[in-house]
Amino acid sequence: MVGTFRRALVIHVLLGMALIAAPGAMLMNNSTISAQNKGRNKPVPKKQAAKVRSAAALKADELFWQTFHNGEYEKIQRALNALTAAYLQTPGDAKTAAHIGFLHNWRVAERNRLESVPATITDDIILSRRYFQEAVRLDPSDARYLGFLADSILLEGNLHKDDQLTHEGYLTLRDAIKAWPEFNWFSGGFVMSRLPRDTPWFQEGLEWQWRTVDECIEGKIDRANPNFSPYLSRETKEGKKRVCWNSWIAPHNFEGFFLNMGDMLVKSGDWQTAQKIYANAKLSREYASWKYQSVLEDRIKQAQGNVALFNAKNETPKGALMINSEFSCMACHRQ
Repeated sequence: MVGTFRRALVIHVLLGMALIAAPGAMLMNNSTISAQNKGRNKPVPKKQAAKVRSAAALKADELFWQTFHNGEYEKIQRALNALTAAYLQTPGDAKTAAHIGFLHNWRVAERNRLESVPATITDDIILSRRYFQEAVRLDPSDARYLGFLADSILLEGNLHKDDQLTHEGYLTLRDAIKAWPEFNWFSGGFVMSRLPRDTPWFQEGLEWQWRTVDECIEGKIDRANPNFSPYLSRETKEGKKRVCWNSWIAPHNFEGFFLNMGDMLVKSGDWQTAQKIYANAKLSREYASWKYQSVLEDRIKQAQGNVALFNAKNETPKGALMINSEFSCMACHRQ
């Protein structure tokens, strides 16, 4: 290391002496730069998506899913190190970029797991947005990436109190909804749930939850008596409607969806309907293995009292809506 530094220093000194001895050398160097500058108007090649995933990426994927499905929040950094190393090796891998974005999103989403939440946790919002941006650029066909990008832009806009950035996020979210409504109505509404209940965006987010249900059943659910049991036969593992049900990626997506929707209804003040929505989670075949059964049962019992709790300005972790809870992601994804 010392030897390398000395050689560099010697070269630097010799170059300096050469320029003093031959001033024309500087002119020639500037001419070279000028010649290079002329090429700046040429089209810049587009970043290409990787056609083949590397062995490092596949191995990092395994660690990602193990960490995520097991709810090992404390091991996020280990998984991030593996995924980032794989991304640096193959920066055209959309899935690796998305997985990095997911982990940054998870770390900030379930920050209430930490004994003390540092102010710099907000950096994860910015990093999440950047990696989802890459994922969308590399694979624009996956509207889930676009939805997560929109959510990240909205959060970053709120972080910086930047109305233009927030508006950009909202427009991006609308595009994502058009591309895949079953997924992005839920995802977008979930982000809106953190807003005050009297804001138009919260109200729109709640309406999106109802539309998600309607889209999944290909009909109109009775909003006064939203019993989902007549539609269980529609469960599918194929096509866009697969996101309405549980899957390997989200083993308890069904339960998590109704937990969040119930929370939003409680926050809106309609705790009676919320109790009926909460109860739909119990219809899942996987409900017995869901680790948040006690949370749901408590939500049903305390629905009326939670109206004030969910609308408190200084929300406590214990009284947090799903989006601000320790299970913000895990309610759907933990095995």
